[in-house]
Amino acid sequence: MPGLTKPTIEPFIYPSETSAPLDWAQLVSIDLSIFDAPNGKVQLAQSLKDAVTNWGFWVVTGTGLDAKEIDRQFSIGNAFFKQDLEEKKEVPCDFSVGNYFGYREPMRFIGSTDVKENMEMLNMPKYTPDYASVPRHKFIQTFEDEIAPFHRKVWTTVVQKLFILFAIILELPEEYFVKQHLYDSPSEDHLRYMLYHPRSPEEDKKVDDLWTLGHTDFGSLTLLFSQRIAALQVRTPDNEWKWVKPADGGIVCNAGDTLSFLTKGYIKSTVHRVIRPPADQIHLDRLGVFYFVRPGDNVPMIPVPSPVLLREGLLTEEDLEPQDPEGQVTGIEYVRARVKDVNDRMRIADSASTTLFKIKNLAVQDHYV
Repeated sequence: MPGLTKPTIEPFIYPSETSAPLDWAQLVSIDLSIFDAPNGKVQLAQSLKDAVTNWGFWVVTGTGLDAKEIDRQFSIGNAFFKQDLEEKKEVPCDFSVGNYFGYREPMRFIGSTDVKENMEMLNMPKYTPDYASVPRHKFIQTFEDEIAPFHRKVWTTVVQKLFILFAIILELPEEYFVKQHLYDSPSEDHLRYMLYHPRSPEEDKKVDDLWTLGHTDFGSLTLLFSQRIAALQVRTPDNEWKWVKPADGGIVCNAGDTLSFLTKGYIKSTVHRVIRPPADQIHLDRLGVFYFVRPGDNVPMIPVPSPVLLREGLLTEEDLEPQDPEGQVTGIEYVRARVKDVNDRMRIADSASTTLFKIKNLAVQDHYV
């Protein structure tokens, strides 16, 4: 950026994986390198179908993203969190209006305890004209020549292809979901750097070793780049908690609420949580790089006209009638209301919470035990 000098930062050193014998979830893995091969998309859709309808979690490899590009994002994120707190707080999230863009400081207490949440994050909106006026940290501005192309490339090489596969699974035109989530249209998409700090055993005991309560994601799709410190768990179709293994060379993906709304629950928005890591990793900071995909701001949460949903009996007579978009919840309305509901408070619900969040005809549980 003009007038700003890019600082020299240290390469991020990935920690060793845990040697603890954890009960790993057996997630489906698909190789996107065959996407453009003859019959490649159909083959991938067939491989992905069970994962998106029953598990809601899967792994993608062969994305076309270079390992050096991903490593660099970890290095930038790691350097950002080492900035003084006052510098990080210069561009805060405004949860009073459900705005997730900016820095989130770990300030909230968990339940009725005296234990604070232990994560901080930075959410960066898309680098398109719609977000040119959104404030960004000076530190981040110096790296925009690297962050901006990576931001778009994740959408082009991974997100767009996954939406095409979802459309094939649901027997819709291939571009159906792509058009609802276009990169160059306004949406709440963001690239996230996120850092969990270790807690003492005494603090973790007060909160049942939970670092993030069981929840579903607000948007349509979440991408998690390989995170070697084991802490993420997914609730399986058999209602068991299993650990999610780091996907070196791949990306762990999961569907979220808005995609589940659009498909009447056919694509599953799966409950997941973050817990205290194993003993050989508990002393380490846990850095993550994510990409969160939201529907277009003006996309109404109307069920898609899928023959599959019709055959499955998921579409009601009302769903089959022409819908008036004016009376429906839009992408930005749902996401911003959900962000405000969860974050605009000084205490996070405790592990026994079963509060239901509602906006018009849409409802999800706040947290899960």
